[in-house]
Amino acid sequence: MANQSSPVGFILLGFSEHPQLEKILFVVVLISYLLTLVGKTLIILLSVLDPRLHSPMYFFLSNFSFLDLCFTTSCVPQMLVNLWVPKKTISFLHCSVQLFIFLSLGTTECILLTVMAFDHYVAVCQPLHYATIIHPHLCWQLAAVAWIIRLVESVVQTPPTLRLPFCPHHQVDDFVCEVPTLIRLSCGDTTYNEIQMAVASVLIVVVPLSLILVSYGAIALAVLQINSARGQSKAFGTCSSHLMVVTLFYSSIIAVYLQPKNPYAQVRGKVFGLFYAVCTPTLNPLIYTLRNNDVKKAFKRLLGKVEPRQS
Repeated sequence: MANQSSPVGFILLGFSEHPQLEKILFVVVLISYLLTLVGKTLIILLSVLDPRLHSPMYFFLSNFSFLDLCFTTSCVPQMLVNLWVPKKTISFLHCSVQLFIFLSLGTTECILLTVMAFDHYVAVCQPLHYATIIHPHLCWQLAAVAWIIRLVESVVQTPPTLRLPFCPHHQVDDFVCEVPTLIRLSCGDTTYNEIQMAVASVLIVVVPLSLILVSYGAIALAVLQINSARGQSKAFGTCSSHLMVVTLFYSSIIAVYLQPKNPYAQVRGKVFGLFYAVCTPTLNPLIYTLRNNDVKKAFKRLLGKVEPRQS
C-alpha cells in the first residue's frame, strides 16, 4: 500500500542550491554513465566469449559488472533528467523501485566482493587445491547465495522505510531515494528504522569488509613468505585490481551509510553518494582493464590482434 503522506511523490533536491553546478554535473554524469555502459558490457562480453577467461574469478567479475550496470541504470537516467530540468520530481512508485534496487544490488555487491576475496585467498594461499575448492558448482552456489541475501535484505528494509510518516514538503536532500535520506525526511519516530539500518550496515557492510580484510591479511602473510621477488609481484598483481575496487566501493558506502547526524556529514554523504552511484562503477572496469593483463590480452584477441605466444 502506498504511503498516504506521499500520494504524488518526492522532490530530489540534489545540488539544486547550486544551479550553475548542475549543468557541469550533467555532462560529467552523462560521460561517466556512457563509459560505465561500455566498460561493463565489454567485461561481460570478454568473460563470456573468451575461453581463457572461463574461470571463477571472471565468472564473479562478470556478475559484479552486471550488477553495476543494473545499479547505475536504476538511478542515473533519473539523475540526468533532474540535473537538466527545473522540476526535480520522482513518483512514489519510482522512488520505491529505486530504493528496492539500491538495497538489493548494493547488498549483492558487498557479498560478491567478499566471495572474490575468498577466491583470491585460495588462489594465492592454496594454489594446488584451487581447482578442487573453487569448482564451477560452488561458484554458482555462492552467486545464488549473494542474490538470495540481497532479496531478503530488500524485502526486510524497504517496506518499513516507505511506511514512514514523511514531512509534507516531500523534499529529499539527495539525488536518489536511499534509506538514510528517507529517514531524514520523516517527521515521525524513526528509532526502529535507524536500528534496522544500523543492524543491516553491520551485517552487510562491516562483516563482509572484515572477512575481506582477514582474507587479504592471510594473502599478505603468504606472499611475504615467497622467496622470489617476481613471485611476490605476480601474487600482488593478482589481487591489486580487486583491492582497489574494494577500497573505492567501501570508502564510498561507509561515507553514505555510517556517518554521524550533522549538516556537514549530510552534505558529505550526498557527495560520496554521487561518487558511489556514478564514479565508482565507471572506474571499476578501467581498473580491471588497465591493471589486468588477462583482460587486456582478451580485449586484443577480441579485436583480432592475437599476440604471439611467449616462450
